[in-house]
Amino acid sequence: MYEDGHDKALFGGLEQANIDSAAPLAVRMRPRKLGDFIGQRHFLGHDKLLTRMLEADRLTSLIFYGPPGVGKTSLAMVIANCTEAKFHYLSAPAASVKDIRGIISRARDRLAAGAVRTVLFIDEIHRFNRAQQDVLLDDVEAGILILIGATTENPYFSVNSPLISRSTVFRFEPLTQEDVLGLLNTAIADGERGLGGYDIEAEERALNFLAVMCDGDARRALTALEVGVLSQAAREPQGKIKFNLEVAKESIQQKAIGYDGAGDTHYDLASALQKSMRGSDPDATVYWLARMIAGGEDTRFIARRIAICAAEDVGNADPMATVLAAAAVQISEFVGLPEAQLALAQAGLYVACAPKSNASACAIWQAMADVKEQPTAAVPKHLKDSHYAAAKKAGFGADYKYPHNFEDGFVPQEYLPAAVKKKYYDPKEAGFEKNIRRYLQKLESLIQKSRPVEKNAQKKDS
Repeated sequence: MYEDGHDKALFGGLEQANIDSAAPLAVRMRPRKLGDFIGQRHFLGHDKLLTRMLEADRLTSLIFYGPPGVGKTSLAMVIANCTEAKFHYLSAPAASVKDIRGIISRARDRLAAGAVRTVLFIDEIHRFNRAQQDVLLDDVEAGILILIGATTENPYFSVNSPLISRSTVFRFEPLTQEDVLGLLNTAIADGERGLGGYDIEAEERALNFLAVMCDGDARRALTALEVGVLSQAAREPQGKIKFNLEVAKESIQQKAIGYDGAGDTHYDLASALQKSMRGSDPDATVYWLARMIAGGEDTRFIARRIAICAAEDVGNADPMATVLAAAAVQISEFVGLPEAQLALAQAGLYVACAPKSNASACAIWQAMADVKEQPTAAVPKHLKDSHYAAAKKAGFGADYKYPHNFEDGFVPQEYLPAAVKKKYYDPKEAGFEKNIRRYLQKLESLIQKSRPVEKNAQKKDS
């Protein structure tokens, strides 16, 4: 139940909001009870965890995490209606530490008097700074306060770790097209809170269009439906309202591309792009590339991911992949969008279709690990710089053999100290790298042939 007065006004007054004709359709259609809630069946289905908690009225602190318009605030309102606890609402951007402390003080007083517990719903909790979040810690842990926080950002990055450990995180997914269609049809038929007071003839393909274009955001779909219906009603107050595909397109304009340039979407799409290139799937590569471009991602970031994949996952199996990726970096920065998408697509698709080898990447990873973890090895005397007089007096470079003075431009000599002697680069039988492998095998055979000769020469000298 809501606490009387101030908190009810802050929440908008559930009963008043449902009957207030001035409220947007998306607000009026919010569910009143758990059975009306649409979507999120992975934790609200039959015998699911949150369902059991609500039915038993045994709430613990919760974090609701997901994109806009998927029911986070609506579910909090449902909880407010069905719980026996006192329910407070705060909007993080407008709230202060004083507001939090006031609610905590009243929660303590209730428990001390043997009354009910207190639920505090904080919308956009990621907007609280660390100090504001810390105010909640002790009382949440002690059970004085049951916290429900809603956020569109990954709480594992935006909410204090101690607060996360004291809460159960529920991840909300975008609504399915079927869920959105059901909600639209319900809104059209509902005479109390929806648009049932109008004589609406809605084309199925128009509603399907909204369900696709809203991308799982119920608020966006309902708003578009309301705009379309009310604009028609203004023209013909007493006539039949035809909500067709043309009206639907005008109402929603264009598809909302969900993208957070600094959050999960940014990293998830970058990961999908790189894994698709690594997995040699050109169709997936160009799709995820398009998602990133349409979402407004920085073309330089995209170009860098392609370049990294070219060097790491293609490597010497096709050296042209890195060359093309480097060109895409320059071109995308030089010409900008929309033309930059052409160079990015060409480079990304080339990397996806190229033979794969991470041998060069593995070589540097292992070498870096040895440099950081093993004793530092000195440069062999014959490899040291010898261009200055003092170096020559010290004998630096004196025994160095210049490869071009020998047949095939190669002469066996040691380039690694004995303490570090290890095979880092192992070319694969892939693309051009198999030619490198053959060449290194040829050099190895020359090294092997030279060793008996050296031993025989030593025996003769002795």
